[in-house]
Amino acid sequence: MPGFACAAEAPKKKADPYADAVFVEGEPPLPAEGSFTFAVLPDTQYYSEKYPETFVAQTRWIIEQRERRRIAATFHLGDITNQNDLPQWKNARKALQVLMDAGMPMCLTAGNHDHGPKGNGSDRTTMLTDFFPVKELSRASHWAGNYDREPARSENSYHRLDIAGRRFLILCLEFAPRGDVLRWANEVVTDHADREVILVTHALVYHNDTRLDWKQYGKLQDWSPHIFGLAKPDDDVNDGEEIWQKLVSRHENFILTLNGHVVEDGLGRLTTSTDKGHPVPQVLVNFQMKPNGGDGWLRLIEMRKDGTMQTYDYSPTRKQLNASKQNQFTIPWA
Repeated sequence: MPGFACAAEAPKKKADPYADAVFVEGEPPLPAEGSFTFAVLPDTQYYSEKYPETFVAQTRWIIEQRERRRIAATFHLGDITNQNDLPQWKNARKALQVLMDAGMPMCLTAGNHDHGPKGNGSDRTTMLTDFFPVKELSRASHWAGNYDREPARSENSYHRLDIAGRRFLILCLEFAPRGDVLRWANEVVTDHADREVILVTHALVYHNDTRLDWKQYGKLQDWSPHIFGLAKPDDDVNDGEEIWQKLVSRHENFILTLNGHVVEDGLGRLTTSTDKGHPVPQVLVNFQMKPNGGDGWLRLIEMRKDGTMQTYDYSPTRKQLNASKQNQFTIPWA
C-alpha cells in the first residue's frame, strides 16, 4: 500500500530434529542373562549417497559388539540406497561386506529408493540382485529360500535362525509386495508353523501409529505404495493394511513386523490381534531425517528370556543412546 513499507518476512525456523530426544552418553546396557540381540538398520539411503563412512561405522560397531551383546543377526529394512545407482550400491556393498566377512546373518530387502531410474520407484528394476546375488547370499547357513517365481532375484527371501533354544523364521518382503509374492509368503509361513516369524519389509506402519491404508486414508497418508509408478498399470501392490489382512493376520506365529520408509519423526508402533486373539506388535523405525543422513542411529532389539523385546536406539558415531519413550521401550510378549 502507498505510504507503508513492507517488512521482510522472517525465515521460518527449522524444527529441531531432536526436540523429544533424551540423550544418554555411552552405550546401551548389555543384554540380560539368557537374552540376545537383533540389530536393525533402517533406510541407509543417505549414507550410501553422501556419508558412506557412517554406514561402515554402523556395521563395524555391530561386529565389534557381536559377542558381548550376543547379536544374532542384522535386519535391513530397505532404501539401502537413495538413487539405485552404481556408486551408491558400491558404498552399500562395502558397508554390508563388513557383516558378510564376519559371517553375521544378514536379512535385507529393497525399498522404493532401491527401485527404478534414480530410485524413483517407477518400476521394479533394482541393482540389489547385482550387488547381493542369490548365488552368493544363499551360501549363508541361515538362508532358506526366495520367491519361487523369481529364483534369481534377492528382494524376497526367508531365513531360519535357531538361537538360545528358539526357532525363528525371518521373512523379507519387497517394497509394496505384489499379490503373488504374498501368496508365496503365506505358503512359507504355513510351512514353518513351528517357528516364530518376524516380518521385515519397507512399508507397513505409519508415523501416527496406524498402518499405511490407502483404502481408508488415501492421500491423507503420504508415501503410500499405491502412489508410486511401480503400482501401474494394475495396482498390483499391497500397503500395510493389505499386508496385515492378506498375510500377517492369517497366521498365529508372527511375533513382530519391522519397517522403515515413513518420515516425520520416523517412529510408530501398534499391536493388533488376529481373529483368534494372537497379538502382533508392528514397529516403524526410520532415522533418515536426522542430521548427516541419520547421524548413525541404529536400533537394537533385545530378545529377553521372558519373551518380551526391549528396544535401544544407539549411534556409534555420536556415542549416545536416545532414551526417549519413543526410542526405548518394551514390546510385550506376542
